[in-house]
Amino acid sequence: MQSPSKISSTSVSTTTTPAVCGIQGWADLPEGLLQSIVTLLGSFLNLLAFAGTCRSWRAAFSSYPSKSTFCALLPPLLIRPNIRVPAPHLPSKGDDGRKLRTCQVTDLANPNTPVRCQIPQEAFQKLCFAGSSYGQLICGSRRNCLVVDVFTGAKVSPPQLPFSEDTYFNAGMLTAPVASPDSHLLVCVESNKDCTERSLLDWSVGSNSWSELQLHDSRIEQIVQFNGRFIAMDFRYRLYTLSLAPQLSLQEITTVWWDDMDECPFLRPWLVVCGDMLLIVDHYISLSFGAPVNYKAYRLDMSTEPATWVEAAKLENHALFIGGDVRSPAFSCTSPGRWSGRSNCLYYAHDTQPWSLHGLGHDADAVWDDSTDPDLVFKRNWYRQLQPFWVYPSMLYSDGQ
Repeated sequence: MQSPSKISSTSVSTTTTPAVCGIQGWADLPEGLLQSIVTLLGSFLNLLAFAGTCRSWRAAFSSYPSKSTFCALLPPLLIRPNIRVPAPHLPSKGDDGRKLRTCQVTDLANPNTPVRCQIPQEAFQKLCFAGSSYGQLICGSRRNCLVVDVFTGAKVSPPQLPFSEDTYFNAGMLTAPVASPDSHLLVCVESNKDCTERSLLDWSVGSNSWSELQLHDSRIEQIVQFNGRFIAMDFRYRLYTLSLAPQLSLQEITTVWWDDMDECPFLRPWLVVCGDMLLIVDHYISLSFGAPVNYKAYRLDMSTEPATWVEAAKLENHALFIGGDVRSPAFSCTSPGRWSGRSNCLYYAHDTQPWSLHGLGHDADAVWDDSTDPDLVFKRNWYRQLQPFWVYPSMLYSDGQ
């Protein structure tokens, strides 16, 4: 995707000069007025066009104090790395000489407008997907790790992992935007030799070393930030509070499953922060693949001891977004009607078709599209090849900067 400064087709003409208060042109509009316009924009493409109009408009957008609120009001962008698109006007290599692949991007708020991004070719050939957060793609292989901005191409290369053996990446996430002074990169890795030595690693962005927490009987698969805390879930679907200071540590959260079950009945559930709720979502193992798929959501009630999972029968004015890779983070947004979306629904990204739409709970049949490929597989897994994933651009995480 072109950076906002390079977009010319959406630029606002300055040939018409508003004769108000001595303003000489659209570029001279006061910052307060420009920021009031930002609040009215209804899609990421509109935000990008606004920021790309001219230097003063870009400055007004950059200093807008609450850009991250758009992450709750707009749907994430769908990156489809398996769909290559022609881009003869874009460079085939980055500034560092690394080859780039131009991939299709879909904005649900403007599904018919073509969008694209460029991802380093090595993310497909040499590295494995570890996760994404704050607009950054996190990849790794052996002892190396790479963090790259999905849209700007800016790269961060952490130091090599502190192991002598090759490693496999189970999960990866940032605790804050890369530019934040308190940003940390968390990765869970295991030895490729026997897959029994597992560690959770913490890299303070910009430092020269990793902190390590050895995991003996666990494997962290997901980490989310909820109500100011980091919540981790392992492969047995046990929950932990994750602390970075004074040292990297995990503290198990005792939980009770619904219907007096002593273990999770889901196959590959995922955690998703939805407003003020922490949800676990999936379909039951007993249900076969096919149409429609009955997804259910349960919210964690932490007011009890132990904490309990309670069915969220209806998500009211929210929509969820999920990809097929276990390491792909899930998102939620509110008021999907703003961009012609559906409430109480789940958007599932696929490689053979952009997405399938599922109603949650009893709404499963109500929203199912009969044209959906009946052979699609609706379960999360680990993949060597980069799968379609949802992402919010990093430009939305630089509030007031």
